[in-house]
Amino acid sequence: MKIFVAHSSNFDFRNELYLPLRNSKLNLKHEIFLPQEKSDTGPITKDIIKNSQLIVAEVSYPSTGQGIELGWANIYDIPIVCIYKEGATFSNALRKMTDKFIAYKNQENMIEKLTNFIK
Repeated sequence: MKIFVAHSSNFDFRNELYLPLRNSKLNLKHEIFLPQEKSDTGPITKDIIKNSQLIVAEVSYPSTGQGIELGWANIYDIPIVCIYKEGATFSNALRKMTDKFIAYKNQENMIEKLTNFIK
């Protein structure tokens, strides 16, 4: 499955999100696209999103760019699952795009819950 990971740039996403995903079994079973893995600006993501089967959105931190990406996914009918750190608040507007929300305690818990969701 092709999975696009959307997120804010306002946290240490490389260590808190990218590294756990790349080191997980999910990385062996699925094609995971991490938009800022190779550079801080990343590629234009519209076509990548259009060709994905799932969007995983880390929504613990607000982000205009992520909102645009989720809007594209919504228009293309790509399923979206939002993950967030327990205690974080996120925009209620996300509930108009998905009813799938996963709260996690730490990186290991995030991978465990995502793995169970994707099965």
